[in-house]
Amino acid sequence: MLDIAVSYNRYKFLGYEFLTWLWFLTDKDREQLNKWDQELTSLDIGNRIVLENRLNDAVETLTIKGDDAGLEEGILALRKGSVVTELNLLYKSGDHEWRFTIKGESFNISNLKTPETGGIESKDDIEGAVLEKIYLHEKIATFIDNVFKHFIQLRISEDWDKQVVPLLRKWIGET
Repeated sequence: MLDIAVSYNRYKFLGYEFLTWLWFLTDKDREQLNKWDQELTSLDIGNRIVLENRLNDAVETLTIKGDDAGLEEGILALRKGSVVTELNLLYKSGDHEWRFTIKGESFNISNLKTPETGGIESKDDIEGAVLEKIYLHEKIATFIDNVFKHFIQLRISEDWDKQVVPLLRKWIGET
């Protein structure tokens, strides 16, 4: 069994590849995402993306922020060998909207903003409000788990090198 630090350093690239692939899906193949969540209306890149490029001993970090920020610099960074280390996403289901950031290195979900819930008017409403908040948090965790599960199955298959990598390279090159 591998030491936890060795495993962490050996396999953290999977999170970066996952976020890059997820960005690709939001841009080129949105229909795929509905396979893993029938209630999904849309999944878009939010207002922040962080890319990192390791050049010898130096680390170059590019952060793109803003609601109307263009992602052209991010694509250019991918062309130069950068990887996506953080991705802010906007998940929509029906009339509801979630915003959150996922970190590729640890899969931590942060800055999660869930849809508004009903107000608490009495003590009897507290339990229902707590359960609703738990459900709203769990919905995003389940979605990410399902998408990541599919990514891992794809990543270890022969299709990854034969079909997905060429599509990713084409997307990075043409955008």
